[in-house]
Amino acid sequence: MLRKIKNNMTRTQMIALGYFLLIALGTLLLMLPAASKTGEKTNVLTALFTATSATCVTGLVVVDTGTYWSVFGQCVILGLIQIGGLGFVTIGVLFATVLNRKITLRTRGLLQESMNVSQMGGVVRLAKLALRGTAVIELTGAFLLSLRFVPEFGVIKGIGFGIFHSISAFCNAGFDLMGADKGVYSSFTSYAGDALVNLVIMILIVVGGIGFLVWDDIFVHGRHFRKYALHTKLALSVTAVLIFGGAGLFFLFERGNLLAGSGLKESILASLFSSVTARTAGFNTIDTAGLTTSSKLLTMVLMFIGGSPGSTAGGIKTTTLIVLLIFVRANLRHSRGCNIFGRRLEEDAVKKASSVTMISMILIISTSIVICFFQTLPMEDVLFEVFSAIGTVGMSTGVTRELNSASRLVIVFLMYCGRIGSMAFALFFMEKRKTAPIQCPAEKVMIG
Repeated sequence: MLRKIKNNMTRTQMIALGYFLLIALGTLLLMLPAASKTGEKTNVLTALFTATSATCVTGLVVVDTGTYWSVFGQCVILGLIQIGGLGFVTIGVLFATVLNRKITLRTRGLLQESMNVSQMGGVVRLAKLALRGTAVIELTGAFLLSLRFVPEFGVIKGIGFGIFHSISAFCNAGFDLMGADKGVYSSFTSYAGDALVNLVIMILIVVGGIGFLVWDDIFVHGRHFRKYALHTKLALSVTAVLIFGGAGLFFLFERGNLLAGSGLKESILASLFSSVTARTAGFNTIDTAGLTTSSKLLTMVLMFIGGSPGSTAGGIKTTTLIVLLIFVRANLRHSRGCNIFGRRLEEDAVKKASSVTMISMILIISTSIVICFFQTLPMEDVLFEVFSAIGTVGMSTGVTRELNSASRLVIVFLMYCGRIGSMAFALFFMEKRKTAPIQCPAEKVMIG
C-alpha cells in the first residue's frame, strides 16, 4: 500500500513530504527534556516552530537559541539546518556513496527536482560537487571564525561557535548562539565593527546563496565570464547589483539614524552586512527594529527576491526577478523575444517566473490579513515578519515572540512554503499536467 502511494506521488510531492517528515522528526527531538537547558519538556508549538525554522533554514525563533536549548538541542538544530540547507535528497546521495549503493533513476529524478536543474544528466556529479564544496567551505569558515571566537570564549566553545555559525551562515539559516554571552536575540551586533567576522559571514552567505549550478560553471570555466551559461551570468550579475546597490541604499537611509555615531569602516561593514543578510541569511549587526521605514521596506524587497535557484537560499530567486524585468523591457520596446547577453529566454521561463512571483504575493497578502485578524500588531511589523518567513530569511523587528499560537502556525506554514517553493507548494495539490486535445477559442481582454 505504502509503495503504491509512493509510486503515484510526483517528485514535487515526494520532496514536500520529505521536508514535512524531517520537520516532524526535529519537533519530536526538540520536545525531549534533554533538548532544553532546564531539562524540562518543550511544548509542541515551540518545538515545531524551531524545527521548521531550522529545516527551512529561516532563523526566526520564539526562544533564544543560545540560552534556551542545551548542547543536544543545539546539535539537533544544527543537523536540521545542514540537511535542510543542502536538501535531504543530496544528503541521501552522500550516504549512498559512502555505503557504495547504486543511485537509482528515481533518486536522480528527485535530485534534479531538489537541485532545480533542467537535465537529469550529470545531476549526481553536481550533488557530489555540492557535498565536497560544502565541506571545504564550511570547514574553512569555521576555522576563520574560530580565530576570533577561541581567544574570546576558549578552545572548545570557540571552535564549537565557529562550526555552528559557519554552517548556519553557509546554509543561510540565521541561527546564532550569542545570546548567553552577548545578550538574548543579539545576533552579531557586538561584532558590528569586526572585519573578520563580518567578511567571513558575508562570504559564506553569498557563496551558499548563488547556487550549486553556478559553482559548477565557475569550477569548469574559471574566470572566463563569456563562457558561463546564461543562468550563471544572470545569477552573478543580479547578485552583485543587489549586494552593492542594497548596501549603498542602506548607507544612505541609515547614515542619520543607526549609523550616525559610527565611523566610516563600521558604517560600510554594517551597510554591506545588512544588504547581504537580508537576502535569506537572517543575521544582523545593527538593530533591525530601529531601522528607518525606508530601510525596512528595502529589506522586505531584498527578502522577497532572495538568493539564486538550486542554492541554500530562499525567496523568489534572482533569476526570477531578472526574467520578469527583461520581459517587461521587451514588451515596452515591442522586441521580438526576451534577449540578454546575446541569448533569448525561453517562453516557459517567463511563465514560471510570473507564476512564482504571483503565488508568493498571494501568500504574503493573504497570510498578513490572517495574522492581523488573529491579533493587533503594527502592519509594518506584520509585513516584515511575513516577508521574512516566506523568504526563509529570519530577520525580525521583534514581534516573533509576541505572536499568539494561531499566528505562529501561519508563520510555520509560510516558512515551509518558502523552503519547498511557493509554486512547488501549489503543485503539491495538483495532478500531473495533462495536455488538452483541443483549445478554447481565443478572445481579446483589455489590460491596463
